[in-house]
Amino acid sequence: MFCPKCKAEFREGFQLCSDCEIKLVDRLPNEPPADSEYVEYRELLVTTDPAKIAMIKSLFESEDINYYFHGENLTSMLPTSALTTKLMVQSDQVEDALDILRVLKQPHIID
Repeated sequence: MFCPKCKAEFREGFQLCSDCEIKLVDRLPNEPPADSEYVEYRELLVTTDPAKIAMIKSLFESEDINYYFHGENLTSMLPTSALTTKLMVQSDQVEDALDILRVLKQPHIID
C-alpha cells in the first residue's frame, strides 16, 4: 500500500497514511521519466476545413510526424464556419511537415 501524496510505502492492513492522513492506494501511478524534456511546437497552418484536417492527420501519422490541431475540439461548441484550427508541429519536424503540406498545395501555410 502506498500514500499517493508522500509516496510512503505501508504494510498490508494499513488504510491511511500516518503523516498525510489520506487513504492509501494499491500502487502509485506511473511518473514520467526524470529525463523528460520540453518539446516545442510551431504553428504551420490555419484552417476551417475538417476534411483538410483529416487528410493532414492521415499523412502526418503515416510519416510519424508529431503534431496536434489547436482548437480542433471546439467543433462541438461552435459552428464550423466560425472555427479556426491551427496545425502545430514539433519544431524538429517542421521541414518534413512543410514538404508534405507543399505537395498538398496548402495556401495557408505559415513559413
